[in-house]
Amino acid sequence: MLNRQAIQNCIIWACEHEVLSPKPGNVNSISDGHNMQAEDFIKSAHAIAPALTTPGRSVGQRILYAIQATREVVDCNTNLGIVLLLAPLCAAIEQCNTIESLRGTLSSVLKALTIDDAKCCFEAIQLAEAGGLGKVEQHDINSIPTITLLEAMEQAKSRDSIAAQYLNNYREIFDVGLVNLTLAINSGESIEWATTFAYLYLLSSSFDTLICRKQGEETAKAISYKAKQFVDSVNKNNMLSSFSTELSVWDKELKRNAINPGTTADLTAATLFLYALSSK
Repeated sequence: MLNRQAIQNCIIWACEHEVLSPKPGNVNSISDGHNMQAEDFIKSAHAIAPALTTPGRSVGQRILYAIQATREVVDCNTNLGIVLLLAPLCAAIEQCNTIESLRGTLSSVLKALTIDDAKCCFEAIQLAEAGGLGKVEQHDINSIPTITLLEAMEQAKSRDSIAAQYLNNYREIFDVGLVNLTLAINSGESIEWATTFAYLYLLSSSFDTLICRKQGEETAKAISYKAKQFVDSVNKNNMLSSFSTELSVWDKELKRNAINPGTTADLTAATLFLYALSSK
């Protein structure tokens, strides 16, 4: 469908626009946060692109090598969720000839995940030193997996939206993120504000599972409700960019309280990647 360099360019473009967009609560071009800077994410984007697109690698290998490459350029977890979402997409892209066939091929890739994929993935998660994952009695990421990566995601889907994408064939990314990103762009928003709109729409559609794990479901519910208020305002024929002041105030409030809708940001990055692919 696309050559390797073109896919790498799509990865870098998506990751850069995700972090540079003024998404409330996340590190962005306007304000840093959560002990990270926008430059950390940009360095990470350039690091993971070759690792994710090396021909013939399994999904698990793409995940592990991408996180290894990330840790060579930054000493914090900038992109574990993004890598977990992009690795199956990159494996699927390698197998299909058109963007229209990507979703069907992705389903086949996900169903074919193995125990070796799980081993690589668990190692990558440990290497990333991701916070807020919690502990589970069976198949914890600090153990040696005895189930396939898809089965591991099945176990985690109720507490992690990224895991849920493995089970629903990226439904939120295709049907919520991509649809609303495209809608905002076609309505005249810049890519940065269209990205923020897609992010808010994703956040309003379901609770951010990172917030759920770290601050509780009630906090996550309140954040989703606030996002929905912005979405509703835009749907009344306004441009999201006209709410920049209000969004900036909310951004500062979230960061002051250490609330980071990080899972939603990861879904947004994958949305941008799909948009970049479809635009080629």
